[in-house]
Amino acid sequence: MTNNGGRHRPWWRRLRDAVLGARTDAKADGLANLVDPGREAAYERFIAAYPAQHLYLQLIHGEAQRAFEHETRQSLRITVGCVLGNVLHDPRLAAGECDRHLKDYLTKEVAGLRARIEEDRALAVSRGLNIGLGLGALISVVLLTTPLAVGAAGLLDLLRVDVGCSDRWSLMGAFVCAGVGAFGAVLSVLVRLRRQGETLARRRTNGDRGAVAPGQLARAMRHEGVYRVFVGWILALAVYFLLNSGIVQVIETPTTTTGICTARQDGAGTAFWGFWCAVGFLAGFNERWAFGLLDRSRPDRREPQPHQPPPATEADS
Repeated sequence: MTNNGGRHRPWWRRLRDAVLGARTDAKADGLANLVDPGREAAYERFIAAYPAQHLYLQLIHGEAQRAFEHETRQSLRITVGCVLGNVLHDPRLAAGECDRHLKDYLTKEVAGLRARIEEDRALAVSRGLNIGLGLGALISVVLLTTPLAVGAAGLLDLLRVDVGCSDRWSLMGAFVCAGVGAFGAVLSVLVRLRRQGETLARRRTNGDRGAVAPGQLARAMRHEGVYRVFVGWILALAVYFLLNSGIVQVIETPTTTTGICTARQDGAGTAFWGFWCAVGFLAGFNERWAFGLLDRSRPDRREPQPHQPPPATEADS
């Protein structure tokens, strides 16, 4: 299967682009390359009559070539070419003076293109974070099921470490509590990420959206997602050991490992697993105690707003 101008690509390349983002274009394309043959003089008049709008359009065209999705790059390039073609073919441009209606059209088109680029950046952030969380959850499942399947107590027996019934229950409880804490951390991040991808993108770039490519943002957020899962593991284990040590007397466990091994009461094991699963989930869900993923302060005070083209006014005409 051939590339055919980017319209038909192998499935493995589409999958790679969906995870890692589209590859960097081998050859950069400037705004002047979109000018139709024979319209060079009109393009020069456009630069002279609308210098600010030309620079905004040129900036957007450059950012469009760094978009996260391949289809978004193609779509933005086509849209920029259509906008530029409409302006160059407009008879009012031949007058060589700034026309209010044409300037208003350029301002609205630039704002629409900017919104589409912001959506692409937010998609890169959310997709990178979701993949990182999924990767961390998968690692958690492996770390959780391996001791249960192989038997962590059996591994200790191989090391000639004597473990009793109570020790076995405590060891398995620690693994289960930590594993559930990891999934609590995943849910916590997903809840806070909803409708805040743009804020997170601004924070990662210190307010300058064009400073970092969306693909780089996605890679950074994948690492952040895996890190958040393991924060949930650590917090759940910390709470588990804190409550098991007896230092905190406020919360009383429904049953102990010693009681399970000696009493052999029906339902004692179920109460044990249910209690520590709930504790682990709540501890992991509060992974926000660590370094905040999203800024809790007001974004208008901490983060400069992106520079937008000024609206067209009567005085500009």
